[in-house]
Parts: sequence; structure tokens; C-alpha cells
Amino acid sequence: MSLIKLTIKGISYSQTQSGAYALVLSEMEGTRTLPIIIGAFEAQSIAIALEKEIRPPRPLTHDLFKTFSDRFSITVKQVIIHKLVDGVFYSSLICEREGVEEVIDTRTSDAIALAVRFEAPIFTYENILDKAGIYLKMDEELTIEEDLDSDEDEIEFSIEEEEEDQGNYSHLSLKELHEQLNDAVANENYELAAKIRDEISKRS
Repeated sequence: MSLIKLTIKGISYSQTQSGAYALVLSEMEGTRTLPIIIGAFEAQSIAIALEKEIRPPRPLTHDLFKTFSDRFSITVKQVIIHKLVDGVFYSSLICEREGVEEVIDTRTSDAIALAVRFEAPIFTYENILDKAGIYLKMDEELTIEEDLDSDEDEIEFSIEEEEEDQGNYSHLSLKELHEQLNDAVANENYELAAKIRDEISKRS
């Protein structure tokens, strides 16, 4: 299977569910996006790495990993999101030291945080995008505001989104699920879109 290169489109914060974030990846040559639910710490770590001007007073865990790897001449060549099971994405770090390549299993959120720091490309397979990708109109943009509090080492994200039912979708038909998925994407509510997508995938 051929690999498809992804880029980070943004991180959206749910105002209706505390601690829930959606990391939104987008294929480089196409209109599909891949929303992945991640925790607050990982969202903060990715955002700080993306914002070159921000330097936390103490190194985060992913910064420590980068420093450790540099010291021992270990590089992360690429990240591959290689499996999706029951809504959970599985990833691998492709690392190299002195010409020897190693594949390390990792959580996808950690893999992305490290990929940003190593400036390593992010890939996935076509079958994963077919199963979990969401088509995004070319004129839609994800808006993110970032604010770093240097005392607390916290970063906040805000995104305009409509409050929608975050409950059980088992009572909805596939047609209704697809309609709600389209509405969630149109409203840039990627966390909700990911949940609806997972429900659709369970029925496939």
C-alpha cells in the first residue's frame, strides 16, 4: 500500500467537553482531513512545537526526548499512522542511528509531537483515509487562537463551534449520521465529526 503524506491543519478545542481536543491532519494532495482525538498535554506540546516563538521555561517531555535523541545521534525519519481499530489510531516512529533503522510503536499524539520537533514527515495509508478521512471543502479554514501562560506552562485553544449533542448516536440511521457529519465539518467541530465518523465506521 502506498503512503499518503499528511500535514497538520490545526487543533480544535471542545468547549463542551473538558480536556478534549481534535488534532486535524490533512492530506497534502487532496481534500480529506483526519481528525484524531488527543489529550490536553499532547495538544499543548504539539502547539508549542508548531509555534517557534514560544519557549516554555522548562522542557516538556517531548523536548526532553528530542534533546536525548540529538545527544545520542538518533533521528526520527518519519511517522506512519498505520492502523485504526475501534476508533483508536496506531502509529510508528521510524528512527535511525548510525545507519541502522528501527521501528518503534507509539501513540499517535506522541508521534505527531515528535514529528514536529524533528521536522519529520507524517504519513498514513489510503485504507485509513478511506475509512476515517473526512472531506473538507477547499474554502473552509480551521481557526485557532493560541495563548501561552509562561507561569503555568499552559496553552489555550479556542474555536468557534456550535454546541451539539455529544451523546449516543446508536439511535440514528446512517443517513442521519452522514447529515450530522456534514454539519459538524461545516461548523468546524472536528471533535464531534470524529465521534460521528467512528460510529459510521462501526456499522460498516
